[in-house]
Amino acid sequence: MANTYTQIYMHIVFAVANREALIANQWADNLYAYVAGACRNRKHFVHAIGGTADHVHLLVGMHPAESVASLVKEIKGQSSHWINETYLHGKFAWQSGYAAFSYNLSLVPKVKQYIANQHEHHRRKTFREEVEEMFRKAGIEYNPEYMMQGFVPAE
Repeated sequence: MANTYTQIYMHIVFAVANREALIANQWADNLYAYVAGACRNRKHFVHAIGGTADHVHLLVGMHPAESVASLVKEIKGQSSHWINETYLHGKFAWQSGYAAFSYNLSLVPKVKQYIANQHEHHRRKTFREEVEEMFRKAGIEYNPEYMMQGFVPAE
């Protein structure tokens, strides 16, 4: 075959350092547009992006020339710099690590809807409950002690 053909859909989730609620509603859409642009510049297509004040979800159609790890590192670095320059003046950082889940084309609409409903979803579940459920469904083993490193539970 002379060309390369791929279908790689990744649902990527990453959180604000120490799980602080720093992503303000007033500029969240600007952040999402910035992240989508950073992905587009790297030849990836963002099918959906959303989140809450303390984390972001993306559904990305991945270009096969770049790994998920490389993409996440770049978009977290670029967006963190942009947030600090534009809004929070040195007070913002993303938590280390991320979660990534692959999906086939038939599940893309369901994942897009899930990402679009993040605010409603988090009225019923905490971020930790959400991530643990995603891990269970994907069959990912994890150490709960380190999964939410930097997370300080509300008292």
